[in-house]
Amino acid sequence: MFKGLANLAQIMKQAQEAQSRMGELKERLGRLTVEGAAGGGLVKVEMNGHQEVLGCRIDESLLRPEDREMLEDLVVAATNEALRKVKEAAAGEFSQIAGGMDLGAMKDMLGGLGG
Repeated sequence: MFKGLANLAQIMKQAQEAQSRMGELKERLGRLTVEGAAGGGLVKVEMNGHQEVLGCRIDESLLRPEDREMLEDLVVAATNEALRKVKEAAAGEFSQIAGGMDLGAMKDMLGGLGG
């Protein structure tokens, strides 16, 4: 019984630490910006770490009615590239934030509470 309480106390401590680190991660992601490009850089999309599009730049050479469909495709491609970069950067940030935290042990302890 006392071992269970000790495990619970450890879980609570790790949960508080995780909550603090997640707040830090959220702040860091808010400061993060990436750029996705398509069409050899003719279309560029800027996105922050919260996966919000901050801007879209389109080269004037693409602003012709006959290029509308291609332009739409390039905007989608640039946005998807920016999103991929955000996800990669967020994973790196999370890895840094979670460094040293034994998430596996916390998972094991939580699993042990159910049985």
